[in-house]
Amino acid sequence: MSLMHASTAPTRRPTASGTLMGWVLVATFPGILMLTWHFGWGVITNVVTAAGLAVGLEALMVRLRGRAPLVALRDNSALLSGVLLGISLPPGSAWWLILVGTVAAIVVAKHLFGGLGQNPFNPAMVGYALLLISFPVAMTQWLSPQGLFGPEALSLGDVLVRWAGLAEASSLDSMSGATPLDAFKHKPEAVMASEFWASDPLPAGSLAAWRSVALAWLAGGALLLYKRLITWHIPIAMLGAMLVLTTLLYAIDPSHYGSPLFHLLGGAALFGAFFIATDPVSAATSRKGKLYYGAAIGILVMLIRSAGAYPDAVAFAVLLMNFAVPFIDYYTQPRTYGHAAPQRGIRLDPIDDDQERLP
Repeated sequence: MSLMHASTAPTRRPTASGTLMGWVLVATFPGILMLTWHFGWGVITNVVTAAGLAVGLEALMVRLRGRAPLVALRDNSALLSGVLLGISLPPGSAWWLILVGTVAAIVVAKHLFGGLGQNPFNPAMVGYALLLISFPVAMTQWLSPQGLFGPEALSLGDVLVRWAGLAEASSLDSMSGATPLDAFKHKPEAVMASEFWASDPLPAGSLAAWRSVALAWLAGGALLLYKRLITWHIPIAMLGAMLVLTTLLYAIDPSHYGSPLFHLLGGAALFGAFFIATDPVSAATSRKGKLYYGAAIGILVMLIRSAGAYPDAVAFAVLLMNFAVPFIDYYTQPRTYGHAAPQRGIRLDPIDDDQERLP
């Protein structure tokens, strides 16, 4: 992420990109700590590996483009992309899986489009979506919430075995469990929601773990709002659209649709609303555009969760709306300070009839 878009009216001095990224990294700490507390050391290995690879690939690409790597790395954008990607992956993911995702994020989604500020898509979500499509089995092996120090928790050594790709497939299956959204998505059609939850389909403590993680992301998002690093428009529009749709679906058929609380706290909705959808490079920029952009993401998340093949869908919804950002920005341009009306493709220096016109 970076603070790349200029304001349309006089405002306070913009925050430097490196400082902005640093505060966003700080805001991820509550979520990372809560994920680690519930899902163990694999969260740390994910984040450290992805962050290190992202910084290394950023330095390599910047060097190949003839620029000084140390200067470019000061904006912390690659570090943040790596951290966000590592957070999104199943805890204890293998190094090669993280490498593939990081290459897709930094090399393909960022530098092949021109580098920081030129990428039309959120780099971390490009890497995540590629991995989810290409390696669906590895991307659905979420560890059960066995804790960090509990009797059933994996030791750091066990996690490093998984990270190195040396764990047997049978042991991976035995340690993994479905996420709440995934379990509910694939419940038999004939089974009512009450019957489904009564059967204890999830490992013990899963719902509570995911809800506490979601609230930790909410705390981090509140810090971003307090520091004025993001505005409320995208998160509130996204979560509000999800709340409206899931309330309607739950009111129509509570036996086959999850409750509003389940959808808001059972997956990556809050993480996506505050840390992914608000990326100022790939998100809409005007206030009205941010509302449309965020609401459309929330609608797409619920449509994909309800009728699509993927249980969470935040990454796909954000990437789809990244496509639409130029269109949204064009039709929601605010009036530029000092002008009477928005300038949408209006030539400021019109050519006179007697001037030569270019073909």
